Amino acid sequence: MNVTIIAIVILYMLLMLAIGFYSSKKINSNTDFMVAGRRLGPLLMAGTLAATEIGGGSSLGVVANSYGSWGASSAWYIIAMGIAFIILIPLAPKFRASEVKTVPEYFRRRYDKFSGGFSGIIMLMALIGLTAGQFKASASILEVMLGIDYTTSLIIVTVVITVYAVMGGLWSVTLTDFIQVFLIVIGMTIAIPFALKLAGGWTTVRQTVPADHFSLTKGIGGWGQIAGYVIMYVATFSVGQEAVSRYYAARDGKAAIQGSILAAIVNFVFAFIPVILGLCMLSLFNQGRLDASVIDALKTNTRYALPALAVVSMPAVVTGILFAGIISATMSSADSDLLGAGSIFSNDIYRVFLRKEATDKEVMLVTKITMVLVALFSLVTALYANNILTLLAFSFTLRAAGTFIPYVMGHFWKKSSSAGCISSVLLGSTVFFLMDKHLIPSIPKVNNIIPALAISLILFVVFSLLFPPKEERTSLVPEKE
Repeated sequence: MNVTIIAIVILYMLLMLAIGFYSSKKINSNTDFMVAGRRLGPLLMAGTLAATEIGGGSSLGVVANSYGSWGASSAWYIIAMGIAFIILIPLAPKFRASEVKTVPEYFRRRYDKFSGGFSGIIMLMALIGLTAGQFKASASILEVMLGIDYTTSLIIVTVVITVYAVMGGLWSVTLTDFIQVFLIVIGMTIAIPFALKLAGGWTTVRQTVPADHFSLTKGIGGWGQIAGYVIMYVATFSVGQEAVSRYYAARDGKAAIQGSILAAIVNFVFAFIPVILGLCMLSLFNQGRLDASVIDALKTNTRYALPALAVVSMPAVVTGILFAGIISATMSSADSDLLGAGSIFSNDIYRVFLRKEATDKEVMLVTKITMVLVALFSLVTALYANNILTLLAFSFTLRAAGTFIPYVMGHFWKKSSSAGCISSVLLGSTVFFLMDKHLIPSIPKVNNIIPALAISLILFVVFSLLFPPKEERTSLVPEKE
């Protein structure tokens, strides 16, 4: 591996650690650590929102799908995120006005202690799995890019991500995300001219790639699947601690709205960049112009073919920036998952059920300890689990299937009750689980989260009307000190 490429990646890692150290100087309270002191402006909000959601699947995964059977329609994987951010605009100021640190805290103060605890367990389990998956993805990318063994790569990314996230909390994560989102977009953008030049230009790409690959709907499965992606993202962004904490951390409701709009624009701009790279790779393959090492990478795992292509076709500096961008994609998601897991355990399990008299500083310490323990557990899981990414996609959607309806309805409907919340969370999640595991029939060509959310909504309304709240309100009960 070229020394220049290695040096750029190492400098990037050191920069992340330096930002973590700088951010640690700004942490004076638990609120600073978990929600960055609620002082994020629109630009920082947009950067951290976009970076958190543009992970390995939205970068290398879209390149691989564009090269494969999805073609240009794989852009919807990212476009749907942008649409979700737009749909969340009316909710953004509501999220910020709730003045909570975590989603389970909202459930506890809006409904009851049991709802907060149960939702906290579901979300914590999902975040632990997501952290392991992002560690695994980051290590796999580092292994391919720098030619070091997987275990060493995993230890490196675990240490770097954990150290800067534990030092500076959400403030550190936000600042690193802001840099990472530009590295992701710029790194992959500058790869396009080199890929096009190698392929003989866009006209040649159009001539050597099957026409179906340029369809914006065929490969992904049509408008029904596209709608399913949008609904899934709206649901998961609303209740996922790694995403919604950014709205909690906004300076005010206006900044939350502006941040959501800017994050959507970033997704819309970025969506076709990995698609073009994937189509260029397919063109090169069809022309028989790919290097043998790239062909071997394609046979092993299409997701890592882009780094192999970069090594043989791009200058070392460009490749180094691209590699830093690729590793940024997964690290920017991993740090948010790690912080989310630590925040939920300390704020909604430890302080509520284990040690009610815990001080603010004690809760912050428990958050950091939990983050380290989750990181270690995720490291071990990433070492031995083979199908962790499939599990993560399941966990990611499972939490949204049950918690989305009571979370959103609680902001608007005064008749929302604890009974409605509990029935919605329990049965919405159960229906999705049974459909996903093929224990009950799914609806053909419809994402399983859609019928799960529909059942969740029906149960929430019915049980809220049958067992109404003692007091009709949308406000939250003040937290007892």
